[in-house]
Amino acid sequence: MASNVEIKAKVTDIEKLKHLAKEVSGQPGKLIEQEDTFFLCDHGRLKLRKFPNGQGELIFYSRADQSGPKLSNYHITKVTENTDDLIHTLDLAYGIRGVVKKKRYLYLVGQTRVHVDTVDGLGNFMELEVVMKKGQSCEEGQAIAEDLMAKLEIAKAELLTSAYIDMLQRKS
Repeated sequence: MASNVEIKAKVTDIEKLKHLAKEVSGQPGKLIEQEDTFFLCDHGRLKLRKFPNGQGELIFYSRADQSGPKLSNYHITKVTENTDDLIHTLDLAYGIRGVVKKKRYLYLVGQTRVHVDTVDGLGNFMELEVVMKKGQSCEEGQAIAEDLMAKLEIAKAELLTSAYIDMLQRKS
């Protein structure tokens, strides 16, 4: 499976973060609207990410719920049509855990995907996903994430442990 080192943090000033991300990446962020339907799963997390054009991605991932940089293993399958039918089929098989809707600004910095997210019902967040290269150690990924945290002025106190779906479920 592919892997990345990731962090998630609460954001108080989203415009400042977008400005810093644009400076660090050297490019404007790309807006991506996403609707993630999470399914009940015995281990890890399974979601179908749906885009406004009707296409999507079926994503399985597993990672520890801890603050700071953490290793995430994942597998993505592209879905080019019938995303609603696939959601229905997976619901019948596993059941739906919940849905997360967000507007995401994506900035690319080297091997890292910087996400500036506005999540319906939760607020503003930032995620870093350092996409690991073959043979690269988790420690190298953590160092890259921590360097970007400093450049984006993300304090360790702002780091979160949970996925958006977990936060939404605790809130309701």
